[in-house]
Amino acid sequence: MQVRVAAMQMAMSADSHENLQRAEHWVRAAAKAGAQIILPSELFSTLYFCKDQDIDHFALARTKDQDPGVQKMQKLAAELGVVIPVSFFEKAGNCYFNSVLTFDADGRELGLYRKAHIPDGPGYQEKFYFSPGDTGFQVFPSRFGRLGIGICWDQWFPETARILALQGAEILLFPTAIGSEPKAPELNSRSHWTRVMQGHAAANILPVVAANRIGQEMGKDATITFYGGSFICDGTGEIIAMADQEEGFIDATLDLAAIARHRLDWGLFRDRRPDLYGSLCSLDGKPKKRD
Repeated sequence: MQVRVAAMQMAMSADSHENLQRAEHWVRAAAKAGAQIILPSELFSTLYFCKDQDIDHFALARTKDQDPGVQKMQKLAAELGVVIPVSFFEKAGNCYFNSVLTFDADGRELGLYRKAHIPDGPGYQEKFYFSPGDTGFQVFPSRFGRLGIGICWDQWFPETARILALQGAEILLFPTAIGSEPKAPELNSRSHWTRVMQGHAAANILPVVAANRIGQEMGKDATITFYGGSFICDGTGEIIAMADQEEGFIDATLDLAAIARHRLDWGLFRDRRPDLYGSLCSLDGKPKKRD
């Protein structure tokens, strides 16, 4: 099975309506170019509000049934016959999550994933806003393949990719918001960010799609320049499409059947030794004692 995937890359403004209009434009453009799975970046409806701890930003959160971006992307998925994982700031009772709701090519809701790994550092103060996700890692069977989805900081953890691979994912998708470090302006992590996901692809023989944002966003206490670099790599980790810092989308065709055959031939999952991996289930590397 061959599938064409696309990653969108945008700069956001303080006007959510404008952001959603531009997101719609790029979804339509990617679909017109033949994309069947279209990935927007993390929290694309708004500015990246996590630069500061500001209680007023909680007003941006919506339930999955009330979020305007979720509603717009669901309609577009049905109209254009494309799959869209939609990132949004979710309100659920008294809890708040950084979530992705994925829609199939008929607009049907495939499922909700809540970000598992929540960062906390200068400019990226997500722990103030988001509870750790409670959905666990999930793979969503869509019209165009089985999709494993992580969100931004999730992509730095090999456990995320491996669990999604074990659950049968055929493509890994990572909506992202990453850029400069306010306390270390000399640091550019773009190459590091790219390589860690190329490693996930190579280690699991699974293609990866990563969608980042661009532009400079100023907060009260921090300013971040998002460096873009959205990319698509094949099952060996080779980059087959990459953006720089321009707005738009990138796309590429993936042969999922050929990648699956390669994965079987390579034997990585045949030769795993889960009986030796108990240390992964602890924080300090010491296997848990059995009762």
